[in-house]
Amino acid sequence: MEFSVIGCSQLKLGKSDLLYRELGFCNLKNNCRILNNRVCFGNNMRLKKEGIRFTLKALHSEPVIEKKRSGLGKKSKMVNGVKLFVGLPLDAVSSGCKSNNNARAIAAGLKALKLLGVEGVELPIWWGIVEKDAMGKYDWSGYLAIAEMVQKVGLKLHVTLCFHGSKKPHIPLPKWVSQIGESHPSIFFTDRSGQHYKECLSLAVDNLPVLDGKTPVQVYQSFCESFKSSFSPFMGSTITGISMGLGPDGELRYPSYHGLPSDNKTRGVGEFQCYDQNMLSFLKQHAEESGNPLWGLGGPHDTPTYDQPLHSNNFFKDGGSWESKYGDFFLSWYANQLLTHGDRLLSLAASTFADTGVTVYGKIPLMHTWYGTRSHPSELTAGFYNTVNKDGYEPVAKMFARNSCKMIIPGMDLSDANQANGTHSSPEMLIAQIMTACKNHGVKVSGQNISEFGALEGFNQIKKNLSRDKVLNLFTYHRMGAYFFSPEHFPSFTEFVRCLNQPKLHSDDLPSEEEEDTESSVKSEESSVNMQTA
Repeated sequence: MEFSVIGCSQLKLGKSDLLYRELGFCNLKNNCRILNNRVCFGNNMRLKKEGIRFTLKALHSEPVIEKKRSGLGKKSKMVNGVKLFVGLPLDAVSSGCKSNNNARAIAAGLKALKLLGVEGVELPIWWGIVEKDAMGKYDWSGYLAIAEMVQKVGLKLHVTLCFHGSKKPHIPLPKWVSQIGESHPSIFFTDRSGQHYKECLSLAVDNLPVLDGKTPVQVYQSFCESFKSSFSPFMGSTITGISMGLGPDGELRYPSYHGLPSDNKTRGVGEFQCYDQNMLSFLKQHAEESGNPLWGLGGPHDTPTYDQPLHSNNFFKDGGSWESKYGDFFLSWYANQLLTHGDRLLSLAASTFADTGVTVYGKIPLMHTWYGTRSHPSELTAGFYNTVNKDGYEPVAKMFARNSCKMIIPGMDLSDANQANGTHSSPEMLIAQIMTACKNHGVKVSGQNISEFGALEGFNQIKKNLSRDKVLNLFTYHRMGAYFFSPEHFPSFTEFVRCLNQPKLHSDDLPSEEEEDTESSVKSEESSVNMQTA
């Protein structure tokens, strides 16, 4: 497969500013380089692993010395000052951490993003790759190589520390952790049927010495300190943000939907994840302290299974158990366990990286299914006590503010109009609620998209969210790969970037008719000599 790339930014050299001139339509090749102020692409590159041919037709862009004119020399800024990042592939580094997968393609992609005017890229760093074989034995080489590539191109880097595993691509937890889990499965989240979720550790073991005599928090701390030391040359300069993994998929939540089959097309309400022996022990203790020991024998008995809708059992129905004293007791405890876990890990990250000049982030989920009902069951099973009677995101925002961390919210590309019928889903209303809570507590927000396919309505929805008040200051688009650079997607993405970069000029800054004529003449001359094919 061969795919083409279209760029639509401008390259101009002024006294100190580099803006981008029109790139036009081209095929991408590897070895993009800048020689004598020309942007050049050369050579062919094949992504053998993916069976994809990724090419760029050579491109030369002549610099234009910018003339002093009122208004036209002003820098473009993204909508409301929002910075745009692009996520790198989840498997950018090999499982042995000794090499990079598709390194030449990533290098060419970084240069293309730089030409578009993107602020930087996001890099997932996996616990299961770096500390794969033994506790305290770290190998950062593959990730350091990417950081050097990013620095060389002149982009910024946002790092995500992933203390969870991934099924696609397959990236498990460290081998030594999984081996412990084979003999002590209680270190994992467990549902009512006894099924274990083995992609991350249960929050109930945060402070228990279950990892060869150390607690998970101690292991995370050592990991963060090793990262900080190994990447010190990049901290605060190339690396400007660090996202702390907080649970499944890096999000602050319980794995309430993990039991759904991969081909499931209907969204149930999920299941509570409070049945590992440590969670049950904490629940029992809390019930006894509250004077209701019988409430601590287990989770709610009248709840649906993963794929069942809200009304299949009594708990989430209007007037159901969730509105009883017992329901409030359990849901408060369940949500507070998650909140305490998030507070613990964000505090760890904030203190570890306090002197590095980077910003610490944490990600929450967007559990928008069933949002239009009174009980909000999808949020309740995920650990957010948010109902028609209770705002579950105010305490979350307050926790982020207490740790001086920024919040990542996914799903900025989702609209209410495109949701499945019958699930009462409302991503737009949920995002608005979360952002209001963040605004109330002075927490800045970073947005992400969910869909891998950049449909036009998705880009429009992102732009709509970025145009809100100034709570949101960074957006990360997921994710670089073969489809990202395909002719079906990349032209739309470049247009999206162009729209975000549109400068808003005051009427006094607009060029005069004479200046417009001069500008038009210059552009006409440039277009005749600027773009050359190899």
